[in-house]
Amino acid sequence: MRNKRAGTAVAGLLAADGLVHLYWATGATWPAPDERSLSLAVLGLDTSFGPGAVLPLAAVLLTGATAVLAHTRGRGGRATRAVTWAVAAGLAVRGLAGLGWAAGLLDSPPDSAFYVLNLALYTPVCLAAAWAAAQVAARRNSHQTTFPGVRASTPQASESAATRARP
Repeated sequence: MRNKRAGTAVAGLLAADGLVHLYWATGATWPAPDERSLSLAVLGLDTSFGPGAVLPLAAVLLTGATAVLAHTRGRGGRATRAVTWAVAAGLAVRGLAGLGWAAGLLDSPPDSAFYVLNLALYTPVCLAAAWAAAQVAARRNSHQTTFPGVRASTPQASESAATRARP
Protein backbone atom coordinates (compact mmCIF):
# COMPACT_ATOMS: atom_id res chain seq x y z
CA MET A 1 0.00 0.00 0.00
CA ARG A 2 2.85 2.39 0.82
CA ASN A 3 4.33 1.70 -2.63
CA LYS A 4 1.04 2.68 -4.26
CA ARG A 5 0.87 5.94 -2.30
CA ALA A 6 4.49 6.77 -3.09
CA GLY A 7 3.97 6.12 -6.80
CA THR A 8 0.79 8.16 -6.85
CA ALA A 9 2.56 11.04 -5.07
CA VAL A 10 5.50 11.02 -7.51
CA ALA A 11 3.13 10.82 -10.49
CA GLY A 12 1.08 13.69 -9.07
CA LEU A 13 4.18 15.83 -8.57
CA LEU A 14 5.37 15.18 -12.13
CA ALA A 15 1.90 15.83 -13.56
CA ALA A 16 1.55 19.11 -11.66
CA ASP A 17 4.98 20.22 -12.86
CA GLY A 18 4.07 19.21 -16.42
CA LEU A 19 0.83 21.20 -16.26
CA VAL A 20 2.72 24.26 -14.98
CA HIS A 21 5.08 23.94 -17.95
CA LEU A 22 2.06 23.77 -20.30
CA TYR A 23 0.72 26.91 -18.62
CA TRP A 24 4.06 28.68 -19.15
CA ALA A 25 3.96 27.64 -22.83
CA THR A 26 0.96 29.95 -23.25
CA GLY A 27 3.18 32.93 -22.41
CA ALA A 28 1.91 33.28 -18.85
CA THR A 29 4.60 33.86 -16.23
CA TRP A 30 2.82 33.24 -12.92
CA PRO A 31 4.04 33.32 -10.20
CA ALA A 32 6.60 35.84 -11.53
CA PRO A 33 5.81 39.25 -13.01
CA ASP A 34 7.72 38.58 -16.26
CA GLU A 35 9.62 35.88 -18.16
CA ARG A 36 13.06 37.07 -17.00
CA SER A 37 12.03 36.99 -13.31
CA LEU A 38 10.46 33.56 -13.80
CA SER A 39 13.61 32.23 -15.44
CA LEU A 40 15.85 33.61 -12.69
CA ALA A 41 13.63 32.15 -9.94
CA VAL A 42 13.17 28.71 -11.51
CA LEU A 43 16.55 28.14 -13.17
CA GLY A 44 18.86 30.73 -11.67
CA LEU A 45 19.69 32.13 -15.13
CA ASP A 46 18.10 34.27 -17.80
CA THR A 47 16.74 32.00 -20.52
CA SER A 48 13.62 31.58 -22.63
CA PHE A 49 10.44 30.13 -21.21
CA GLY A 50 8.84 30.07 -24.66
CA PRO A 51 6.92 27.07 -26.03
CA GLY A 52 10.03 25.66 -27.73
CA ALA A 53 11.69 25.32 -24.33
CA VAL A 54 8.84 24.34 -22.04
CA LEU A 55 6.67 22.11 -24.26
CA PRO A 56 9.29 19.33 -24.54
CA LEU A 57 9.77 19.48 -20.76
CA ALA A 58 6.01 19.26 -20.25
CA ALA A 59 5.89 16.20 -22.52
CA VAL A 60 8.71 14.48 -20.60
CA LEU A 61 7.12 15.28 -17.23
CA LEU A 62 3.63 14.10 -18.26
CA THR A 63 5.02 10.93 -19.86
CA GLY A 64 6.98 10.20 -16.69
CA ALA A 65 3.90 10.79 -14.56
CA THR A 66 1.86 8.42 -16.70
CA ALA A 67 4.52 5.70 -16.59
CA VAL A 68 5.06 5.94 -12.82
CA LEU A 69 1.32 5.79 -12.19
CA ALA A 70 0.95 2.84 -14.58
CA HIS A 71 3.81 0.96 -12.91
CA THR A 72 2.31 1.67 -9.50
CA ARG A 73 -0.95 0.12 -10.73
CA GLY A 74 0.79 -2.97 -12.15
CA ARG A 75 0.51 -1.89 -15.78
CA GLY A 76 3.05 -1.63 -18.56
CA GLY A 77 5.55 -4.23 -17.38
CA ARG A 78 9.21 -3.59 -18.05
CA ALA A 79 8.62 -0.38 -20.00
CA THR A 80 6.93 1.48 -17.16
CA ARG A 81 9.41 0.09 -14.67
CA ALA A 82 12.32 1.37 -16.80
CA VAL A 83 10.72 4.80 -17.10
CA THR A 84 10.14 4.85 -13.33
CA TRP A 85 13.86 4.12 -12.83
CA ALA A 86 14.67 6.93 -15.30
CA VAL A 87 12.42 9.30 -13.34
CA ALA A 88 14.20 8.33 -10.11
CA ALA A 89 17.59 8.93 -11.74
CA GLY A 90 16.57 12.28 -13.23
CA LEU A 91 15.18 13.52 -9.94
CA ALA A 92 18.30 12.34 -8.10
CA VAL A 93 20.56 14.19 -10.55
CA ARG A 94 18.51 17.37 -10.11
CA GLY A 95 18.56 16.95 -6.33
CA LEU A 96 22.33 16.45 -6.29
CA ALA A 97 22.83 19.48 -8.55
CA GLY A 98 20.70 21.42 -6.07
CA LEU A 99 23.08 20.39 -3.31
CA GLY A 100 25.93 21.64 -5.49
CA TRP A 101 24.21 25.01 -5.88
CA ALA A 102 23.54 25.17 -2.14
CA ALA A 103 27.19 24.38 -1.36
CA GLY A 104 28.40 27.05 -3.77
CA LEU A 105 29.93 24.56 -6.22
CA LEU A 106 27.61 25.86 -8.95
CA ASP A 107 27.01 29.55 -9.55
CA SER A 108 24.02 30.85 -7.60
CA PRO A 109 24.13 34.10 -5.62
CA PRO A 110 22.93 33.49 -2.02
CA ASP A 111 20.64 36.53 -2.17
CA SER A 112 18.76 35.34 -5.27
CA ALA A 113 15.21 33.95 -5.37
CA PHE A 114 16.57 30.80 -7.01
CA TYR A 115 19.02 30.15 -4.18
CA VAL A 116 16.25 30.33 -1.57
CA LEU A 117 13.76 28.29 -3.64
CA ASN A 118 16.42 25.72 -4.50
CA LEU A 119 17.40 25.27 -0.87
CA ALA A 120 13.90 25.30 0.61
CA LEU A 121 11.84 23.62 -2.13
CA TYR A 122 13.43 22.29 -5.31
CA THR A 123 16.27 20.21 -3.83
CA PRO A 124 14.41 18.56 -0.93
CA VAL A 125 11.39 17.77 -3.12
CA CYS A 126 13.57 16.30 -5.87
CA LEU A 127 15.57 14.16 -3.44
CA ALA A 128 12.45 12.88 -1.67
CA ALA A 129 10.70 12.16 -4.97
CA ALA A 130 13.81 10.42 -6.32
CA TRP A 131 13.87 8.14 -3.28
CA ALA A 132 10.13 7.42 -3.60
CA ALA A 133 10.40 6.71 -7.34
CA ALA A 134 13.32 4.35 -6.72
CA GLN A 135 11.28 2.51 -4.08
CA VAL A 136 8.42 2.16 -6.57
CA ALA A 137 10.71 1.01 -9.38
CA ALA A 138 12.55 -1.48 -7.15
CA ARG A 139 9.39 -3.41 -6.38
CA ARG A 140 8.16 -5.75 -9.01
CA ASN A 141 4.51 -5.37 -9.86
CA SER A 142 2.43 -7.51 -7.57
CA HIS A 143 -0.62 -7.09 -9.77
CA GLN A 144 -1.12 -9.69 -12.48
CA THR A 145 -3.04 -8.63 -15.53
CA THR A 146 -5.67 -11.26 -16.29
CA PHE A 147 -8.65 -11.48 -18.55
CA PRO A 148 -12.13 -11.14 -17.05
CA GLY A 149 -13.27 -14.45 -15.58
CA VAL A 150 -9.76 -15.96 -15.57
CA ARG A 151 -8.20 -16.50 -12.17
CA ALA A 152 -4.54 -15.58 -11.81
CA SER A 153 -2.35 -18.52 -10.91
CA THR A 154 -0.09 -18.13 -7.91
CA PRO A 155 2.69 -20.48 -6.80
CA GLN A 156 0.81 -21.15 -3.54
CA ALA A 157 -2.40 -22.07 -5.38
CA SER A 158 -0.52 -24.39 -7.75
CA GLU A 159 1.27 -26.05 -4.84
CA SER A 160 -2.00 -26.56 -2.96
CA ALA A 161 -3.64 -28.09 -6.02
CA ALA A 162 -0.69 -30.41 -6.54
CA THR A 163 -0.74 -31.45 -2.87
CA ARG A 164 -4.48 -32.20 -3.00
CA ALA A 165 -4.08 -34.27 -6.19
CA ARG A 166 -1.62 -36.70 -4.55
CA PRO A 167 -3.06 -40.10 -3.53
